[in-house]
Amino acid sequence: MTRLKSSATNTSTLIAAALLAIGLFTSLHPAAAHAGTVLEERKQPMKFSWVACGPNCRGWVNAVGIVTADTPKDFEDFAQGRSLGGATLVLDSSGGSVNDAITLGRRFRSLGLRTTVGISVVTHSPQGDRASVASGAYCESMCAYLLLAGLSRYVPPGAHVRVHQIWMGDRADDAKAASYTAQDLTIVERDIGRLAKYTFDMGGAGDLLSLSLNVAPWEDLHELTPAELRLTNLVTTDQIADVLPRTDPSDKVVGLKSKPIQDRFASAESETDATAKATTRTVEATKTAEATAAVAPAPAEK
Repeated sequence: MTRLKSSATNTSTLIAAALLAIGLFTSLHPAAAHAGTVLEERKQPMKFSWVACGPNCRGWVNAVGIVTADTPKDFEDFAQGRSLGGATLVLDSSGGSVNDAITLGRRFRSLGLRTTVGISVVTHSPQGDRASVASGAYCESMCAYLLLAGLSRYVPPGAHVRVHQIWMGDRADDAKAASYTAQDLTIVERDIGRLAKYTFDMGGAGDLLSLSLNVAPWEDLHELTPAELRLTNLVTTDQIADVLPRTDPSDKVVGLKSKPIQDRFASAESETDATAKATTRTVEATKTAEATAAVAPAPAEK
């Protein structure tokens, strides 16, 4: 299997103050006590959970962890008996298997999911539980392609989307010193082709592939800037309400009166049903490309 691997990097504490306007997104601070737990979960196989967020909000799917060969089935088990059409998916992931992420991403698109990056936080009080999304999450390597699966895609300030090359997972720790066969190269080339097709099927831009494939596995992951998030078409909106809408139409969203994303980015939301129902070949039971990033350390408390 191939994966993405990065050196440990220092990260600063970023707060998305503007997101407090509608109460669904919060800064990272309320979740600080859980930071170690969240980071540890991001290293584990991906888990799905449903987060209820009150009478004026539908709730969302929380997806934390690395995509493995079991993840597509795990999602199907989670989705069983739930009406997930048009739901929102909140991602916090270090990547994972290329082919399994592609399978998962196509399933997300078939459900018409909306995607964003964040850490789900539930606050308990005598008045009842309150759910929110802390923005200081990481969506790394193949997670960026899961983000791309959303019909509407939003990345809050303070979230980190980072990309890297795919590589042979069992040799990513010391990629320069490892040996490779012609078969290994064939696997990587094959999966790059599959990833390219998926990217364009999802409405992504070739710039996403270019930025990813230019970063060697022994280098730090490249964190996409706001401009690059638009250039790659990883975001289609800069309005929270497009991915986490209130269920009460009279509940107006205040603040965040942002400029609309360019038309060519928004057009990705109107892809045909044929694309949404695109089938994928069964993943072979052999080695496959993997894109998994090293988890960044939790920011130090001030």
